[in-house]
Amino acid sequence: MDLNLELGNIVIMKKPHPCGGNEFEITRLGVDYKLKCCTCGREVMIPRIKAQKSIKSVKVVDNE
Repeated sequence: MDLNLELGNIVIMKKPHPCGGNEFEITRLGVDYKLKCCTCGREVMIPRIKAQKSIKSVKVVDNE
């Protein structure tokens, strides 16, 4: 799957975070992705390949 991800995008993951939320904000892109949970604010870093497999969808947010 070809994902066009940018910093600040909100992604919905297949598995929820232990706090119950499944929406994460992308705060770093590269070999590892740094994701910030939108529910509790905790940040996690996961490898790019694992992150791309775990992303269910990308939420469209208008930045106007």
